[in-house]
Formats: sequence, structure tokens, C-alpha cells
Amino acid sequence: MKICIYGAGAIGGYVGAMLAREGADVSLIARGAHLAAMKKNGLRLEVGDDSFTVHPTLTDDPAELGPQDYVLLTMKAHGVRAVADAMQPLLGPDTAVVTAQNGLPWWYFYGHEGEYENRQLDSCDPGGELWDKIGPERAIGSVVWQAAEVPEPGVVKLGYGERLSLGEPRGGKSDRITALSQALISAGVKAPIRPNLRNEIWAKLWGNLSFNPVSALVCATLEDMANDDGTRAVISQMMSEAQTIGEKLGVRFPMTVEKRIETARAVGHHKTSMLQDLEGGRTMEIEPILGSVAELGRMTETPTPAIDIVYNLVVMRARQAGCYAA
Repeated sequence: MKICIYGAGAIGGYVGAMLAREGADVSLIARGAHLAAMKKNGLRLEVGDDSFTVHPTLTDDPAELGPQDYVLLTMKAHGVRAVADAMQPLLGPDTAVVTAQNGLPWWYFYGHEGEYENRQLDSCDPGGELWDKIGPERAIGSVVWQAAEVPEPGVVKLGYGERLSLGEPRGGKSDRITALSQALISAGVKAPIRPNLRNEIWAKLWGNLSFNPVSALVCATLEDMANDDGTRAVISQMMSEAQTIGEKLGVRFPMTVEKRIETARAVGHHKTSMLQDLEGGRTMEIEPILGSVAELGRMTETPTPAIDIVYNLVVMRARQAGCYAA
């Protein structure tokens, strides 16, 4: 089984290191100082008080690797569009592509029963580029619950979370997803197969679409936003609007809006990834996280006044900071 991690930063580095330690045939595609450090010293993974170093195959050129059984895309959504052409040498006739991005995946309506089956989302895949160049039939969905960082080049530190849920767009347990799940579990990565991954996609998206953009506007942590009555009311309204959309699409939410906000508050003084990107001058994941839900609101004829206001404001904020990608 040949596995390629494309975008071996924090999450990709974590998964790649775990697989490499197990002896899997895994290759990592990275770039810049991080790649140079890994080539020189190996990839060190720090988990709590433990750490280990591995020496997997490393490159910045997919053409050096050839066709893979699995390609795990672990960069941000806009980064996937940037590598859609470069990744073609990795794609053989049966290569599966695992999408590990925040927000709604570009293949979301592939195999989705009902009137929206095979509908393409412009907010997630402008012009249908990924749909055409990768192909939804290759897609295996995932929901990343781990939090990790790259404190220095060549080093990945796992913060919290253990689960990397997997799911076929059409549901069920195919041979390909079963084999991948078993490989990850053998390597120490919890990778359950979900019969309906869309429910879990929305469970994570629910918090991301509200807390993330609001945090970029008010520069506050999860706990601070949840404790402020005015900000909490905005987040609650955004979640309620999103829940209405999701339920129209057949999604089942695991808890109430208030419980979801309390879950975020319990995380404490944590900065969302969107706020971290704004502060670091990096491109923010606005469209797949928030723009996609606004698009679904229009598609399902669901009013989204709070979502639309926050979307417009955070897009302007990102543009002013040079952190926006359409």
C-alpha cells in the first residue's frame, strides 16, 4: 500500500510520522525550510512528553513518486486548488484521494441522494476545477479532530485530539476505505469509518463557521467570545441558521446550539485557526467554511442574515490584511 501525504505540515506531518513509525510505505510532500529540515534531520513528532523521529521519503516534486494507492491532501482548501495540476502524477486508475480540509468538501453533493445530487459548490470549488481534475469518484472524506502545529522546521507537535474520521461520499464500507482505516489504526491514529460522514462534517463546521470568522473580527479566544453576551448572541444566530440549512439537507445535529457553544467555551483561551492566520498574515479559509454555508442558504432558500453580515465583514477584513482567497 503506497500512501502519499501531500502538504506535510502539522496534521499531514503527524499522520505521516505515525505511518512511517509503523513501517508503512509513506511519502511526504512538503516545501521550504520544513522540507529542508526533515531531509537533514528527519521528521520529529512530539506527543505530550514523548517524541520520536522518522525518515520517510521526502520531496517537493510529486513526479518523483509516481501513482499512489492513497493521496491524503492535508493542506488548506485553497492550497488544494493550487496543486491540482501538480498532483496528477500521483493519480493512477484506482488512486483514492482523502480530503482533510476544514469546511465543506468540494465533492459534498457527490452521491448525495435527492434533488442536489452532484451539485457543485462554487464557494468550495470555483469553476469545478477539482471536480474535473481530481474527480469525485476518487474522494474519501475525512474530518480532522486533531490539533497540531509546526513549532520549528522539521518538528510537529500534537496539541490535542486523536480522531481522524473517514467516510465514503456514498456511505458504506468499501474495500478501499476499510484498508486505509486499518492502516491508520495500526499506526496509532484513530480512524473510524462513518456510515454518514456528512453529519460529522457539519458537527465540526457548525463551530468553525461561527467562532472562526467572528474571532477574526473581534480578536478574541473561544472562551472570551462565549462569555460575552453580545458576541455569543451573534454566534448562536449563525449556528441556528446553519442548523436549518443542514437539516433541510438531511443532516442530524448531535446537540443543541447552546450545548455546542458551551463545548467551545470549555476549550478555554484558544485562538481559532482563522484568527491565527489573520495574525500571521496567511490566507484565511473563509469560503469553504462560511461562504459555502451562505451558498447553501441561497440554494435551499433559507434566510441567513447573521451569516451574510459576518461573511461580508470578515471578507473585507481579510482583503485589507492581504489574507483573502476567492
